Amino acid sequence: MAGLEPLYALARAVISRPQDALVCGIHWELVRHGYRCLGTGDQPGPDERKSELLPTGWEANKEVYTLRYKSMDDAHELLLKAIMVEDSMILNVMDRSSQKVADVTLAVADYINPEHLDDFHKVYKNTEELRTRIASGIIAPLGGPAEKAEKEPKAEKEPKSGRDVHWDEDPLRLPPRQPVGTRAPPRPSPLSPFAVGGEDLDPFGGRSGGMIVDPLHSGFPHPGIDPSSGIPGRLPPGAVPPGARFDPFSPLGARRPGPDPDHLPPPGYDDMFM
Repeated sequence: MAGLEPLYALARAVISRPQDALVCGIHWELVRHGYRCLGTGDQPGPDERKSELLPTGWEANKEVYTLRYKSMDDAHELLLKAIMVEDSMILNVMDRSSQKVADVTLAVADYINPEHLDDFHKVYKNTEELRTRIASGIIAPLGGPAEKAEKEPKAEKEPKSGRDVHWDEDPLRLPPRQPVGTRAPPRPSPLSPFAVGGEDLDPFGGRSGGMIVDPLHSGFPHPGIDPSSGIPGRLPPGAVPPGARFDPFSPLGARRPGPDPDHLPPPGYDDMFM
């Protein structure tokens, strides 16, 4: 606690109890965080100045210590009252500028060796813990000078996915533009419901999958149908030109396993005008 040693040496003549030494240490922590002492009591006195030293008469009341502080930038003015309750000291600090209040309770024996009041190198103990208690219990809640320097916000990084999603795997993504004179790579054979209508979106016929929603496209490949050869009971041979794209207008075959692929009319009816 650099700086506390000369302060303690100047105040040693009036330090007679352990709580005096603790108040001296608390005072120096406030100084370290950008505050300066104005004087004692609740009200300002004549010719007050900011000082790193403890004012005259600060130790007069051994039960209630009252000190006033002001930040170096004049933005904060603190009223500190250190109240002794048996072996503990209750720190009550109010920022008169913002009306914020902070409270900390310290056990005097945790930080002061009462038998070594004459020896600065032995009188204080657990100094790092005392610093932490003052910083977290008083400085931080009141938003003192030490917290005025705000950290610059970190640039938010876009979340990285585990792998790049190919445009072919997402039906909602637009495919990348292809150079002039090139042809888009054909999509794989559609064995999923998302392939419905794929063929009608490709004027070059590079894709497969018409407008009929066929439940059997869910993973069970089936032989292709050549409508130009005729469909018994439906179309005579040659009714459809060879190579023409053709979507059946009724279920193909009798007693086809699985659900009826023609989902528009009720199952078992062949009249599409019903």
